[in-house]
Amino acid sequence: MNSRLSPRMAVVGASPTAEISNKLRALAARGADVINLGEGELDFATPRHVCEAGIQAIRDGDTKYTAVSGTAALKAAIARKFERENGLRYAPSEIIAGTGAKQLIFNAFLATLGEGDEVIVPAPYWVSYPDMIRLAGAKPVIVPCHARDGWKLTPEALAAALTPRTRWVILNSPNNPTGAVYGRSELSALEEVLAGHDALVMADDIYEHIVHDGSFVAPAAAMPRLAGRVLTINGVSKGYSMTGWRLGYAGGPEWLIRAMDVLQSQSTSNPSTISQAATIAALDGDLSFLDGWKRTLLARREQVLSAIAAITGLSALPTPGAFYVFADCTGLFGRRTPAGTVLASDLDVAGYLLEEAHVGMVHGSAFGMPGHLRIAYAIDDGRLAEALSRVAAALGRLA
Repeated sequence: MNSRLSPRMAVVGASPTAEISNKLRALAARGADVINLGEGELDFATPRHVCEAGIQAIRDGDTKYTAVSGTAALKAAIARKFERENGLRYAPSEIIAGTGAKQLIFNAFLATLGEGDEVIVPAPYWVSYPDMIRLAGAKPVIVPCHARDGWKLTPEALAAALTPRTRWVILNSPNNPTGAVYGRSELSALEEVLAGHDALVMADDIYEHIVHDGSFVAPAAAMPRLAGRVLTINGVSKGYSMTGWRLGYAGGPEWLIRAMDVLQSQSTSNPSTISQAATIAALDGDLSFLDGWKRTLLARREQVLSAIAAITGLSALPTPGAFYVFADCTGLFGRRTPAGTVLASDLDVAGYLLEEAHVGMVHGSAFGMPGHLRIAYAIDDGRLAEALSRVAAALGRLA
């Protein structure tokens, strides 16, 4: 590492999903026809009424600084959303908006973690959690979850991982990368364990609106005994196809929201005024557009699962939520590529498919679960079919 860099840079790496996208862009620049199944982004356009609200904000001159944590109008819309959809009541002082949910997670960790602190991270996990925790000076405690348990944290595993140094427990439902969705009884069982501990709970609900099997319940609503120490993270990136608008929001205890506000005031300041106006329209608007989106996503999920079932060496379970399939690729280990390379890891398999098929996927090791591939199926139907055909052909050439 360059001596001019801070020592903290030794504990963090670039986002694996961003790296896959960069490699695909490099291949495309060389003239290759690449297909990205590695990016967590819907291919649908942002709903028209949301776009119009952003455009109107520009026309109205709504382009100046706002309060760091968001306008009063946005906070009111967030509060209405939490109460209407999740049964949660937050005062304006318990709500903050930021430049994406990712920023708010980072701010929460920076505001609460220090040397020697621990954060329980169920695996498979979103790729950025561990590095954010390390950057805040703390230690991620990775707790493996298993397919037999629906990829969900069990009360027994949680109890075994808790220590006096545990500051946070992360719950991501629906989960990235597995699509696992926690039911109310499962969250209540985890609450039973946490009731005897003072750890904070980070509920990352960003995929809330993309549920195919079962129904979503907010951890904060299912864990009433933990009221006052649950931070609910959400945003408009996934459910409204607004990744580029960069608008996330959170509800939680006032002392924590105030600290996050202070940090944000010294970093990004307020989120875009235009995005705030659009988010009000999104949160207060009709959600009926989601019905068509979810029908399309469900058909794509079945398309991916059918393709996987036809490929020897790959297997996958149906994913209840989000827009990923988390496929086991250990059946491909030991096979030889046409170039003579023996595949020995999920990274090898992902690398082979990138070079041979020009299809990008994220290896499971990036999510703390080696031996798997995350396949993001939120892309155009024709391109998805082409990608799956290329994958099948490439894997068929293995010896």
